[in-house]
Amino acid sequence: MNLNDHDTLFNRKQAARYTGFTAGTLAVWDCTKRYDLQPIKIGRSVRYRKSILDAFIASQAVR
Repeated sequence: MNLNDHDTLFNRKQAARYTGFTAGTLAVWDCTKRYDLQPIKIGRSVRYRKSILDAFIASQAVR
């Protein structure tokens, strides 16, 4: 997957709203490595790329 330099970054609350999961669920997934959402961590700050979240949502679609 190509990640473009202008990819939107969401904080955990924004990513939770965007995906429909809770911020706590995203935190657990990051901690347990259940899904590789490739969070960007700088100090205590966590960000998620929109393109990665979009790919995750698409991969979970029931066909």
